[in-house]
Amino acid sequence: MNEVKITDNVKFIGVNDRDIDIFEGQYIVPKGMSYNSYLIKGEKNIVMDTVDLRASKEWMANLERELSGEMVDYLVISHLEPDHSYNIQALADKYPEMKIISNSKTFELLPQFFNIENIENRKIVVKEAEELQIGNSTLQFFMAPMVHWPEVMVTYLKDQKIVFAADGFGKFGTIDADEEWTCEARRYYFNIVGKYGAQVQALLKKLATLDVEIICPLHGPILKENLPYYINKYDIWSSYKPEDEGILVAYASIHGNTKVAVEKLAELIKEKTNQKVVLTNLVREDMAEAVEDAFRYDKMIVAASSYNAELFPPMEHFLNHLKSKNYQNRKVAIIENGTWAPSAARCMKEILSKMKNIEICDTIVTIKTRMKEENLNDMNKMLDELID
Repeated sequence: MNEVKITDNVKFIGVNDRDIDIFEGQYIVPKGMSYNSYLIKGEKNIVMDTVDLRASKEWMANLERELSGEMVDYLVISHLEPDHSYNIQALADKYPEMKIISNSKTFELLPQFFNIENIENRKIVVKEAEELQIGNSTLQFFMAPMVHWPEVMVTYLKDQKIVFAADGFGKFGTIDADEEWTCEARRYYFNIVGKYGAQVQALLKKLATLDVEIICPLHGPILKENLPYYINKYDIWSSYKPEDEGILVAYASIHGNTKVAVEKLAELIKEKTNQKVVLTNLVREDMAEAVEDAFRYDKMIVAASSYNAELFPPMEHFLNHLKSKNYQNRKVAIIENGTWAPSAARCMKEILSKMKNIEICDTIVTIKTRMKEENLNDMNKMLDELID
């Protein structure tokens, strides 16, 4: 990996994992994942978080290279999730004089993960907005509970105007992945952090009081330029506002008849409006990307087959996933399919009705096995209502 330049004395010691294909046991990562860790060199050497088990050996080699024989004086723990904390024990054992800085919630949870010798004499407990002068570095700490674990905090390196943002502003992919930031950052945000929009909003208010020139997340690239763009995206995402005007058509078809119907539906949409239309097959496509698109656009159409007098499971899973991520402030239309006793619309409406500020179109399209001419009339009426 090419050197990642931050500043003269803030060194990137993280690792790119190019072999991982599933992150956190559920998210497809075609371009791998980065586990970011940093070393602040100075009169005292400060490590900002460690990395995952998968990257332990390379991470330790990176750290030792940058230390050039010096010691680690302090470790700051931003987040205890194992992809960032696995090597805390190894580092504490290797440098027994090293102090460990974090908040009270971290130290409450730490014994569940590690048995660190003499921890009571090594720990430094920090509180909201507290500053520590460590050698020639001034660190200020801000609590960020539930972004996305309860112990999370971010650290502001005052003299260099750097925010170490924990999981905030992270993305899927290696740090040098050749791709635009927004899509994979959006997919990461809504699937991992998205439920906690209020907590992210609280953190953004704290960051707004700081003079920030660099954001160092625990996953993905270091952000140095056009920071207002990234912060604005987080403001939109965490306030559950639609990011773009458009229609996500998410469908779950058993034998293909519902698929035929939504493909015709897409043609009708394009005849009525120039808004973007995205078709997502919930049976085959990445569920995390479907969730991302649902939050991205201001309107959604859900189309599904009936199944066991209820709802075809891929659609049920998708809607429950949206509910768990606090999906809200959108307009939604419903299409159901069923041969003898259509039940999908009832089930979809029941799940959607439990979400906040979801406007469900009055016109519900019911298809009996195969799309007929009369269904086109209902589709047009539903679209007129949806697009308004």
